[in-house]
Amino acid sequence: MTSFTNRPLGGTPAGETPEPLEIPWIDIHQHTQSLTWNDRERFDLSGARAAVMIAAGYYWAPYRPVSADDVRFLWDDALRRAACFDHRHFYDQYVAVGVHTWAGVEGSEELLAALPDYCADERVVAIGETGIESTHHTVGWGIDEQRDVVREQMHVARETGLPILIHTPGSSKGGLSARYSHSYEEANASFTEPLLGPATAKREAVEIDLELADETGLSDEQVVIDHASPEIVPLVLENTDCYLSFSVSAPWLRGFDPADVASAIEAYGADRIVLDTDLIGAMEHDAFAMKRTIMDLCRLGVDREDVRAIVYENPSKLLGID
Repeated sequence: MTSFTNRPLGGTPAGETPEPLEIPWIDIHQHTQSLTWNDRERFDLSGARAAVMIAAGYYWAPYRPVSADDVRFLWDDALRRAACFDHRHFYDQYVAVGVHTWAGVEGSEELLAALPDYCADERVVAIGETGIESTHHTVGWGIDEQRDVVREQMHVARETGLPILIHTPGSSKGGLSARYSHSYEEANASFTEPLLGPATAKREAVEIDLELADETGLSDEQVVIDHASPEIVPLVLENTDCYLSFSVSAPWLRGFDPADVASAIEAYGADRIVLDTDLIGAMEHDAFAMKRTIMDLCRLGVDREDVRAIVYENPSKLLGID
């Protein structure tokens, strides 16, 4: 990481003024429906070209336990809202539809049966977020049950050709409650006890997710391992052809900073690295997070072509949008 500190700004020769920073960006993962008009205007101001709204936001919604009808309502609501947002702003609003595993869902088989029809909607550009989770909101979901739900969504991804966004565990129950209650409205005692070791949960979950992708015959190029942190960078970028996405809006929660992204680019290249914000209205957030990270990476000396690749070209290719 220290190797970046003395580099010229974004490849600008020493002593010369850098060119204006006009790098567009696409956010493959945000909870847009929970944000404000002001937040979305900040996307316009900071260079957004497109954003993907995660439709299944039930894990911070005020009902427990979660039913299939709840999730269907949220899928439909996200599609309805998307049609409004991009008529009022200057970026394109898309949707990702899936069954998240951060709370047990009653009747999830109904959702899985309906998922292919939702994937046919022109606004749906990805499946997810989903993936193996260690702790849950109020209603737990065993690892075997999660495997079944994630596996079936991977089957749908293979059949439809859509990418799948794989959520990976964050902080442990105790860490969230004790450290982030001031920043995250759901950081309270409603979390279930972890199913995986708190120190190794992210890696263990990713290993299971990768196993399921291999089992279903899903192409690595359709898989996005999300919420990256340094400990899983080699696992994903050395051993697979999957994309790896860093969620940049809450560094206090995710356990990385822009220097870690820069180091990953230096070690593995920019071809399979992506940035997203994972902005959520229930959590402290910065609607300028993507733009600030772009600037931070340029200050660290990352080549502007590489920065543009991870925030714009790679997401565009991954999602199949122009």
